[in-house]
Amino acid sequence: MSIQSRKERERAQREKLIIAAARELAESEGWEAVTTRRLAEEVEYSQPVLYSHFTSKDAIVTAVALEGIADMAEELRAARTAAHSPAAALAALASAYISFAERRPALYDAMFSRRVDLPFATQEAPPALKAAFGEFVEAVRPYTGDTAPEVLAEILWAALHGLVTLMRGGRIPREAHEERLTALLARFTQATG
Repeated sequence: MSIQSRKERERAQREKLIIAAARELAESEGWEAVTTRRLAEEVEYSQPVLYSHFTSKDAIVTAVALEGIADMAEELRAARTAAHSPAAALAALASAYISFAERRPALYDAMFSRRVDLPFATQEAPPALKAAFGEFVEAVRPYTGDTAPEVLAEILWAALHGLVTLMRGGRIPREAHEERLTALLARFTQATG
């Protein structure tokens, strides 16, 4: 093993450590607590070492978001592919998305609310983004009719994100969540199927 490959491996391990520490700190104390000074203390490296990996806090949030999107894509795929019918796959995907957002609120914020430097909805989108969006596309494909599956996937994603955001913000009551979700999915499949 060459010295160069060892250094590259150590660098990758440090980067993963920084990302993990940022995720943990954000989930336990919120994104306001995630500063380069605090992260340096958490990972026991100097701030210049952090800056050698990430140019800013936004860059750290972007790395966290990308990792979170990859995690979510796996959960969406597992939920969708375990279903026994197209309607069940759509419902499973929707439930998995909402569950992910509720279990990991700070991670979800990094993915979809905080400033990140990720090219959403472009050819340059990273594989994790394409995989997550692809799960939405596959879930809506049976209901597309004359509408492109990508357009319906965006509508479903937007609706679920809106429900999550409004419910988390206390703008709509949590008690009616299941009723809202059932109505959304029923309208979605009836209007397009």
